[in-house]
Amino acid sequence: MARPKTHNSTADKIWRRVETSVPDSVFYAGQFLDLDTRTAVDKALSRLVESGCLRRLARGLYYQPRTHPVLGEILPPVEAVAKALAARDYVKLQPFGGYAANLLRLSDQVPARVVFLTDGKPRTIRFGNQTIELRRAMPRMMAAADRMTGLVIAGLRFIGKANITSERVAHLRQLLSADDRRRLIEDIRLAPAWMHRFFRAIAQAEKPS
Repeated sequence: MARPKTHNSTADKIWRRVETSVPDSVFYAGQFLDLDTRTAVDKALSRLVESGCLRRLARGLYYQPRTHPVLGEILPPVEAVAKALAARDYVKLQPFGGYAANLLRLSDQVPARVVFLTDGKPRTIRFGNQTIELRRAMPRMMAAADRMTGLVIAGLRFIGKANITSERVAHLRQLLSADDRRRLIEDIRLAPAWMHRFFRAIAQAEKPS
């Protein structure tokens, strides 16, 4: 992709940062306010979109286009979009439903509509064939949103009590780090009562009955 024509302009400075970023990153104006004023950054981002250096993913979100010889243009993964949204809006996001179960490899389903719980405003974001839905949740459901405990709670809730087998418990015990397993016990009060025995089993505090 061609660089912006004006050397050392705000657009050029933003582009240099984009080029050295982690692949599939999603960007927003607030990340570049150390380079210039908000007005200048917004104008620079618009110029980068017009030149094809960046694509606008959704309102206020941008990404560097990447093309696969067979698949065509590849959009950023859901995780990158969620990370940018959380940072831009100063909110917590908690994977929910089938998406949480998929992240934990408890389900092979890859939902076309990915749901996150949030302590911010509810909204829906569509890009390509993907839809991200943010659902406003009560504080208790967001208490563990920034750690593995929240993902385990969401994944087990989706699977359901009757479908949590000893094999799935063993899988989670292997998947989670020792620190994450210890944290499950510390956070056990945040989980529904029916999950407590599974938390203890995953953490190897006791076997599931």
